[in-house]
Amino acid sequence: MRFTRLTGHIGADVHGTDLSQPLGPKEVREIREGLIEHLVLFFREQRMLTPEEHKRFAGYFGELEHQAFLRDGVDDQLLVLDAPNSEIITGESFFHADSSWRRVPPLGAVLQAQILPNVGGDTCFASMYAAYEAFSPQMRSFLDGLEAYHSIERMAAKTRPGYRVHSASGTLKPTKHPVVCTHPESGRKLLNVNGNYTLRIDGLHDDESAALLTFLFEHVKSPHFQVRMRWNVGDVAFWDNRACLHCAIPDYTERRRMQRVSVLPFGVDTRVDAGVDAQSVDAV
Repeated sequence: MRFTRLTGHIGADVHGTDLSQPLGPKEVREIREGLIEHLVLFFREQRMLTPEEHKRFAGYFGELEHQAFLRDGVDDQLLVLDAPNSEIITGESFFHADSSWRRVPPLGAVLQAQILPNVGGDTCFASMYAAYEAFSPQMRSFLDGLEAYHSIERMAAKTRPGYRVHSASGTLKPTKHPVVCTHPESGRKLLNVNGNYTLRIDGLHDDESAALLTFLFEHVKSPHFQVRMRWNVGDVAFWDNRACLHCAIPDYTERRRMQRVSVLPFGVDTRVDAGVDAQSVDAV
């Protein structure tokens, strides 16, 4: 297995791995180490994964998350994003982490491109290590120790046609997370806010919170922190949801179908009806 770094901060191509086949402990360890180092890994032009193969690969790294936004007849551990054009995701095209309103958000996600438009539909990924480290020492000192509320409500209000919301999601209260957190495996500090789920910063007046979040949401868009994935059919992306944000580019006019499995840390209760957690439909 070989990794090719793509930018100075984030992203690597992975060579010599067939994700449709079972992996041994050495391969799993190398992929996990590559994920921690590069934040997002691209496995180019893989065979089309069956749902079972897709879930098997994701399951090497954690618990498979059950979705709260459901489609009849679709496995609730698979998120199928099938858009006839980009208009369906325009309102969701913020840089975001998946399900940051959970007490324990997903550690990562595995996404495969199944049907692509002839032009457009790329996905950008941004390093939140780099976003944090770009601040002045004074700004880092100000942000350290702040906490922000994350909530499902904004995305729940945008439930897509064809989806229904799990009944437990309506009982979920906002969850408070540090604005700057430490990655549990790398030990590095990172910025931990995103435009889809972060509502307000605790302890600030509403106008102060809104102004600061607007600044931070714009800050994470810098191309200096990013890698851009131009998809081919069969390509797979595996990203560290704890340390990078992603954004689907809504610039296409033809069908785009993607299949995703989200991964929670081992030992976390994955059930929506546990009353703690649920999964939103994100643009990826």
